[in-house]
Amino acid sequence: MQLVVARIGRAHGIKGEVTVEVRTDEPELRLGPGAVLRTDPASTGPLTIESGRVHSGRLLLRFEGVHDRTAAEALRNTLLIAEVDPTELPEEEDEYYDHQLIDLDVVLADGTEVGVITEISHLPSQDLFIVERPDGTELMIPFVSEIVSEIDLENQRAVITPPPGLIDDRAVIASARDAETEEPDTEERDTEERDA
Repeated sequence: MQLVVARIGRAHGIKGEVTVEVRTDEPELRLGPGAVLRTDPASTGPLTIESGRVHSGRLLLRFEGVHDRTAAEALRNTLLIAEVDPTELPEEEDEYYDHQLIDLDVVLADGTEVGVITEISHLPSQDLFIVERPDGTELMIPFVSEIVSEIDLENQRAVITPPPGLIDDRAVIASARDAETEEPDTEERDTEERDA
């Protein structure tokens, strides 16, 4: 199975290094020296990683045969693709590869169908499931334990317990101004009358 593990950014310096936008949770495994990666577009690869280092919080890579800024700049926006065994699992128990989560059915705890995971969006603060609903609309569901209560790979489903308003319009009134426009209930009227 082929997975996109990084996208090449700008050239860095004059010796052929490039910045890399990492798209894997295991850069040390996928982007280490000696790794041979396919590319998209295919005409720029395959590329073999010669060396890598972190500079100001960014990963810099140098590839075999790329030794100057011009050659490095020609690689800009190239996707780096690793060959991954589909049965391989991450080291941590509660971690998953994107390909394990794509196409999982998303259901509520009572079995109600919500949709299907079509994409995983990796944000700095958390990951999001992009879920296509049966009517064709999309939902974004944060991949956090408070919401995603179970990943069941055997039955190909993700069980969620969403807060009100995440997947429907069960949102609770959050503004005091909205609450003032509503008719007070009987208990509040009784209390007001006694105070008067």
